[in-house]
Amino acid sequence: MSSPQTYRSRITAIGSYVPERRLTNADLEQLVDTNDEWIVQRTGIRERRICGPEQYTSDLCIGAVQNLLDRYPVTLDDVELILVCTSTPDFTFPSTACLVQTHFGIPQTTAWDLCAACAGFVYGLNVANGMIASGVHRKVLVIGAEALSKITDYTDRTTCILFGDGAGAVLIERDTDGGGPASFLAYTGGSDGSGGKHLYNAYTAKSWSGQELAGAAGKLVQNGREVYKFAVQTVPRGVEELLRQTGLTAAEIDWFVPHSANLRIIESVCEKTGIPLEKTLHTIEQFGNTSAATIPLAIDQAVRAGQLKEGDRLLLFGFGGGFVYGGLLLQWRALPH
Repeated sequence: MSSPQTYRSRITAIGSYVPERRLTNADLEQLVDTNDEWIVQRTGIRERRICGPEQYTSDLCIGAVQNLLDRYPVTLDDVELILVCTSTPDFTFPSTACLVQTHFGIPQTTAWDLCAACAGFVYGLNVANGMIASGVHRKVLVIGAEALSKITDYTDRTTCILFGDGAGAVLIERDTDGGGPASFLAYTGGSDGSGGKHLYNAYTAKSWSGQELAGAAGKLVQNGREVYKFAVQTVPRGVEELLRQTGLTAAEIDWFVPHSANLRIIESVCEKTGIPLEKTLHTIEQFGNTSAATIPLAIDQAVRAGQLKEGDRLLLFGFGGGFVYGGLLLQWRALPH
């Protein structure tokens, strides 16, 4: 019996969008007991982008997809799956992906949301690649988007300094260049649900293992110390696993794209993995922590700046609420003009 045929996939277009409104450290000084020096020293963040009152995650998604369409010679009519990676959907249902589908009038497409917090976009890329590799789909639209300002408690000085809003979108298609190099090289992922009590948004649950939950209903709650500990232990192990799978060394990675949670986390991970900070793509300074949107935003900024070259190896790594984590090693292919 012959083995089922598998297909390669590649990214063919990328786009991003952030709201116009800026929330600077100086603005936060007017809200809580904090200051610019304290925020920069501990997080590296200088400003964030914040949604307007009538702007939601679906609007950010639509902005990112429209940016993608404006920049590349691609169409959406034959997209077979829309996957929106978000922890801040407009509604529980309908999915944010369905709102994107109806806005662009995409026919005959599956549409669903994926909730994996700050690892969401990496999870989404892996799902899309799997769908294409198995022959289920030929063309997938993956979006990482968050309107975290909607669930941020602006009276909590430990969390409100961190989070912002934004979206990034990529089109992933079956690679018709059969002789070309593979784009998706390796994946690793996992979870530790016992860490959920350290980073959560409680809509309905009132307790965790019998203990009453802290924080305002519907607002994000984070134990920063525990999240830091999880990240600096888990990400280096995940990087090591990706390198083991591919037989590569840290020196052979061209660009490291970690989730932009906190610059101090990124610095620690770089030190532990041996990947120079100069090879790191992040958006922490100007956009803050945008959860599932940080990685696509960082990649798109590098594309716009002309930093990514054909054949560059990108190591993506997301981590966050759950606790969950996911890493992906990509070989960059030049995008069509």
